[in-house]
Amino acid sequence: MVSARAQWALLCPRTAESGNLCTLQTKDAIDILGFNGEEKNAIYKFTGAVLHHGNMKFKQKQREEQAEPDGTEEADKISYLLGLNSADMLKGLCYPRVKVYNSVSALGKSIYERMFLWMVIRINQMLDTKQARSSYIGVLDIAGFEIFDYNSMEQLCINFTNEKLQQFFNHTMFVLEQEEYKKEGIIWEFIDFGMDLAACIELIEKPMGIFSILEEECMFPKASDTSFKNKLYEQHLGKNKAFEKPKPGKGKVEADFAMVHYAGTVGYSVAGWLDKNKDPLNDSVIGLYQKSSNKLMPVLYPAVVEEVGGAKKGGKKKGGSMQTVSSQFRDNLGKLMTNLKSTHPHFVRCLIPN
Repeated sequence: MVSARAQWALLCPRTAESGNLCTLQTKDAIDILGFNGEEKNAIYKFTGAVLHHGNMKFKQKQREEQAEPDGTEEADKISYLLGLNSADMLKGLCYPRVKVYNSVSALGKSIYERMFLWMVIRINQMLDTKQARSSYIGVLDIAGFEIFDYNSMEQLCINFTNEKLQQFFNHTMFVLEQEEYKKEGIIWEFIDFGMDLAACIELIEKPMGIFSILEEECMFPKASDTSFKNKLYEQHLGKNKAFEKPKPGKGKVEADFAMVHYAGTVGYSVAGWLDKNKDPLNDSVIGLYQKSSNKLMPVLYPAVVEEVGGAKKGGKKKGGSMQTVSSQFRDNLGKLMTNLKSTHPHFVRCLIPN
């Protein structure tokens, strides 16, 4: 039996080799927060499984549209870590005629997300107190603005979050400060600093904005990256100052459109956005998760129960519209901003970037 500490070192060899104490501190923190040995092993194994998802390879069968595994080494590792049968998992991934790589990516992200949320709930339960309280202290670590050579949907989501948080910062620090000037009778011409970010925010979140058009395209079977790009240009080029045609440059990756953010102009490539936004979870593999030998897996993926004639019946959930990644992201960001606006915020600026 490999110890929990050794498992964590195996999952993070680079960190272990460098002598960084981060892994041991993480292990100690998990112990202090009351996770038992079985739960800790599941956390380590699931984290490793998520990483191995990115190494899976597939190839197209000759004279068929069907995909097949290009080696089983990574699938065997994932299956062992998740408590699954490797052959059953590969069969579930390959035999439904879906885009396998998108399915694998969606499953990896789903495991990480559900495990993270489960850990948050467990930590909150451990830290909870029955004493009456009317306030709390929360810490929000703002993600860094991202401009890479190649920027996709992930970077747009991160940068949009930054845009909203920067607008909140501007409003809190400048708009409210100016109101104090007025109360003190200081002669002052009001400046709406929040409007500096309005064009970019509206371009992304308003009706017929980037997310709205993306979600609309996901509803049409024949929609493509090209049709999505064309709609963006028809709707926004020359109409919103934050939307631009990217400028070609020597050595630069060709982008499909550019956005003028507060931190700089970013060129985005739309390849694969429709598939990413649908983020389909493979029902066959999810069914295996619910039967995993690892006890935490069925907790993260409980079987759907329907009410039929007053009685509960297991099975697949029926009806309801598809929830896209962008719509879920907007909902979560909206809840965060609502929560922030109900607080008395204090800001600490990062002096030394990562």
